[in-house]
Amino acid sequence: MAIRNIRVDNDPILKKVSRPVENFDERLFILLDDMKDTLYKADGCGLAAVQVGVLKRVVIVDVGEGLIELINPEIVETSGVQYEVEGCLSLPGRNGITKRPMTVKVRAQNREGKWCLYKGEGLKARAFCHEIDHLDGHLYTERLAPQEVIDRIKKETD
Repeated sequence: MAIRNIRVDNDPILKKVSRPVENFDERLFILLDDMKDTLYKADGCGLAAVQVGVLKRVVIVDVGEGLIELINPEIVETSGVQYEVEGCLSLPGRNGITKRPMTVKVRAQNREGKWCLYKGEGLKARAFCHEIDHLDGHLYTERLAPQEVIDRIKKETD
């Protein structure tokens, strides 16, 4: 396996829309394995293929419960709301409070091409949304909470 370079800051690829995966083959398996190694080396909780320069609808997530591989993911249901601090491996040293659903259900294929349903709550829901946003060329900075929410949360933690 290999560690891939994570695209950062204003790299134009981060704004591009990723293409669906059609071939579940050795190239995909290598990408998934390289992404896993890259994610763990970077000490993140999620990574989209576009972040390593591959415009394919592939993300991985590990929020401490084991690795989840999502191929051609789509959010099919959301509920609740959460405001939490979010960061990104492609925007090192920065973070902000975002508004995300508290719970999400995601339909995606696994590495064998089988469709599965995944449920995420809290951090896992945030990670699913964050990584799927990458596939459509969006960064978390587009989801920042309104200033009054940020000010309220800062007061609560002081």
